[in-house]
Amino acid sequence: MNGHLQRALMLLDQSRHEMAIDELRQLLAVEPDNATGHAILAICFSETKQYADAQAESELAIHLSPDQAFVFYAQSIVLANRNQYAAAQTAIETAVGMDPYNPDYFAKLAEVQFNQHRWQEALDAAETGLSLDAESVTCTNLRAMALVKLGRKIEAQEAIGAALKRAPEDEYAHANMGWTLLEQNQPEKAMEHFREALRLNPEMEWARAGIIEAMKSRYFIYRIMLNWFLWMQKLQQKAQWGVIIGAYIGFRLLSGFADDHPQWSPWLQPLLIAYIAFALMTWVASPLFNLVLRTSKFGRLALSEHQIRSSTWVGVCVLSGILLVAAYFVTGSEPLLGCALAAMLLIPPLGRVYSCEEGWPRATLSLVTIALGFLALVVVSTLLGSYLIQGKVSAGLRGIGGLFFTPLLYGSIAAQFLTNALMSASPKRGTDTGKMVWIVGGSLLAIVGTFILAFIGLVIFVGMQSPE
Repeated sequence: MNGHLQRALMLLDQSRHEMAIDELRQLLAVEPDNATGHAILAICFSETKQYADAQAESELAIHLSPDQAFVFYAQSIVLANRNQYAAAQTAIETAVGMDPYNPDYFAKLAEVQFNQHRWQEALDAAETGLSLDAESVTCTNLRAMALVKLGRKIEAQEAIGAALKRAPEDEYAHANMGWTLLEQNQPEKAMEHFREALRLNPEMEWARAGIIEAMKSRYFIYRIMLNWFLWMQKLQQKAQWGVIIGAYIGFRLLSGFADDHPQWSPWLQPLLIAYIAFALMTWVASPLFNLVLRTSKFGRLALSEHQIRSSTWVGVCVLSGILLVAAYFVTGSEPLLGCALAAMLLIPPLGRVYSCEEGWPRATLSLVTIALGFLALVVVSTLLGSYLIQGKVSAGLRGIGGLFFTPLLYGSIAAQFLTNALMSASPKRGTDTGKMVWIVGGSLLAIVGTFILAFIGLVIFVGMQSPE
């Protein structure tokens, strides 16, 4: 084996991708038609997020050696890192077809299937890989992850326990064990494994997310919500929407039945109230408990910069709502109560912006959140103005506040359904779709905002010119 290629493989195994790229460039300067070198270079580019170069190198490798399984394996890595899982599956299945005895190929197939929520197919692929190499830690971890999603928690824990015995320094096995214990409502034991995973790999996002969830699940209310979130994650995307829409339709039917049959209302009202409370908690639980975590030193260290930023805005909304409600009870002015509700309606979108992947999903939700924030600002400023100003201007401002409160209310509710859709979206990485959304959406938002402000200014001007 060429010395440059050998060193590149060693550096790739150590995740020293930039150094591996240098070795591969020296190799390809001498052997420009080396398909294996191009394939490994594609993997290195992909791991360093140079997606366009990675795609070009993987295609060149396949062109140079279309009968080599490894080049399709490399292409599957490139495609999977760009969230193109369907194409990645085609590539890795081609590699498996050419070389059905390589456990690494089945590990990659299991990973691609897992990321598409195909739990049983991921389990089958991982078990096939283990039949070829019973010591494969990657296949063991993927098998355990699939077992957890299939609800076979005991088997999953046994599998991870075996993996930890073979490789006690494997961060993925510790993270897997942490999530398995979290599924079994054992947050303290889960924390131990998440801490160990982070000790072994301080940059492991999956373990950091797990330790945050474990800390929040110490609170009984959040533990209930976490169990719901974990259960929903096990479902296919269509099934998730079926549960959400089915629950809403059931709520509407029960609400209508209670209105038509008042004698049943005392029995049905608690169910309807419980549904509303539970739905609200699914929207606000995570950002609110992130805010709670900031009261502890370890919690502040565990939260990411994005989570701290969003929790800050959530805290501003919570504090504003509390102060406005207190002002309502002191003054008895109903506009203040409307202002408090407007502030609270911003909590769900503000808390979940960073739950969407970077790109057009996050850009879309960010613009929706900005639009709702603008509406809330209009509502709060006009209603407060109506409280502070007397005369026809006050009536006009109160009318504007009431006018824009309706789209704020229904927009906040609609934003939750949109958020669920955006959180499950996997944009193609390495593209500027997010930038395009910001340009188009931001321009439209600026135009609409200008018209709204002009309308408010016109109402104030007319009110000031009118005689008392």
